[in-house]
Amino acid sequence: MRSFVSIAILLVFSVSAALAGDASERKFIREGMSEGEVLMKIGKPDSESVDTGGGATVTVKRWIYLPASGDQQTMTTVVLTNGKVTEVTRQISR
Repeated sequence: MRSFVSIAILLVFSVSAALAGDASERKFIREGMSEGEVLMKIGKPDSESVDTGGGATVTVKRWIYLPASGDQQTMTTVVLTNGKVTEVTRQISR
């Protein structure tokens, strides 16, 4: 039973690390990437907004990644339209 608990704890930490992503990879996000690729590469955003246009069939998401270890002075904004990256903005913030 003790080994099962150890394995479960290790699995939770592994999944958490994967969801956090690697901030140093933010500079490699490019237009055309899928939403899933972005999540796998740099993890969940610090802030997210969704604009569906009041009944429009196009969904636009704006993901904001705040400065973090590995990308300490840069705020990255990723705009996704229908699940694909359409814009990436990186701004120096101090």
